[in-house]
Amino acid sequence: MPGGAASIGIISPMTPEGTTERLILRPLALEDAPQIQAIFPHWEIVRYLRNIVPWPYPPDGARQFIEEIALPRMEGGQAWHWSLRLRTAPDRIIGSIILKRDKEDHRGFWLALPFHGQGLMSEACIWVNDFWFETLKFPVLRTSKAQENAASRRISEKQGMRLIGTHEKDYVSGRNLSEIWEITAEEWRAWKAAHLLRSR
Repeated sequence: MPGGAASIGIISPMTPEGTTERLILRPLALEDAPQIQAIFPHWEIVRYLRNIVPWPYPPDGARQFIEEIALPRMEGGQAWHWSLRLRTAPDRIIGSIILKRDKEDHRGFWLALPFHGQGLMSEACIWVNDFWFETLKFPVLRTSKAQENAASRRISEKQGMRLIGTHEKDYVSGRNLSEIWEITAEEWRAWKAAHLLRSR
């Protein structure tokens, strides 16, 4: 478990709502299940997720995940789950992002197929990275991903993360080489300062 808030006994904050230039990050809720059930179970979305995701995806998979896994972990301060929505269409879910207390995999995400390739997940990652470091006060963020998942790797590369190791893991698509990427709080703040300068 990383240090920071958890290691000094501070009660973790509840999952807040967030916004980026184009997105709303809204805490995951049980009423989100029907929309997620409709857009999540596609091979291109699930194949690089860990094999704890059932496949074929059951008809009540989204409800079961939210009710039995996500909400209890959110209430227990073990994870922070958000649905992703465009600010121009706040009632429509287009994906999800999660932060969690784990040894080597603190962040995960997925995005509905029509919204790939638009930089939306990069925006969401900037917001949740800030929450991880500045609100939760963790000193390091690590994320694990299938080596074949080039789109996810590009986000890590572009946002200043470092590849620190590889080993095999089981994904929905089978056993694959998995990469562990890392960034410290200090590295994140330096990357963000440079990013803000470039965007001016």
